[in-house]
Amino acid sequence: MRTDARTGLTATPKSLPPKWFYDARGSELFEQITELPEYYPTRTERALLQRVVGEIAAAARPEVLVELGSGSAAKTRLLLDALSAEGSLKTYVPQDVSASALRGAAGEIATEYPNLAVHGVVSDFTDTLHNLPRGGRRMIAFLGGTIGNLVPAERAEFLSGINEVLEPGELLLLGAGLVIDPAVLVPAYDDAAGVTAEFNRNVLHVLNHRLGADFDPDRFEHIALWDAENEWIEMRLRATEAMTATVADLDLTVDFAAGEQMRTEISAKFRPDGLRAELDAAGFTTVHTWTDQDDRFALVLAERR
Repeated sequence: MRTDARTGLTATPKSLPPKWFYDARGSELFEQITELPEYYPTRTERALLQRVVGEIAAAARPEVLVELGSGSAAKTRLLLDALSAEGSLKTYVPQDVSASALRGAAGEIATEYPNLAVHGVVSDFTDTLHNLPRGGRRMIAFLGGTIGNLVPAERAEFLSGINEVLEPGELLLLGAGLVIDPAVLVPAYDDAAGVTAEFNRNVLHVLNHRLGADFDPDRFEHIALWDAENEWIEMRLRATEAMTATVADLDLTVDFAAGEQMRTEISAKFRPDGLRAELDAAGFTTVHTWTDQDDRFALVLAERR
């Protein structure tokens, strides 16, 4: 966090990575977002997964399910039910940057699935791949469209990193949002109730709490816009007035001009052919792609070559 904060707050333009939204409050806010009427991705992915999970289980047959960015593991139960019924699954490894969210989810899963070994890993998914357990046929699940939070170069590095830790024939199950009408897309990241705005500002609360900063989150406005060229949603925080903040742990002073914007997240959306091309470049063969009836979301099962 210190490295990310120093790098992002001294850059032009300023930016912060979205992984730092997620303390306990940030995780709770995101769970609220997933229930909002405007926020279609979670319910669309859940319905799609519910429809095709039997096909995924039959094709994959993993002994170990590793879930990156597991959060509350709500959708995971669909996978765990199907994989347990199929009979091969022995171990579930949830990973999340939020220790509180992970502890709660892992405890619930361990109770609900007593025949399953559960091993939680607290970490950032971008730097934990080399620590994944080996032994037994593995499937890594990376759901929720979180792959879209990475810019293309980061995605290429991340997918190649997954390829390197898997053995030939092991699998990746990837959930990704698709390019759709911006009139539907943008409100999903700028809801009428303002929950996403609070979630966006939470990154400042996290810096205040963990790095001794003195940001006033109420002096920043939430912005969400569609970048048609890059085909991603961009979330920003805009300073409502000129101000200076300090980050005590970094001995850093940060000046904001009135109206200055700081990027806090991108959420890239994809086209199926583009997803296959990125996976192919990272050393994966696409086994199957499933999409919902409105072509808003895709689940891709890919095999390490």
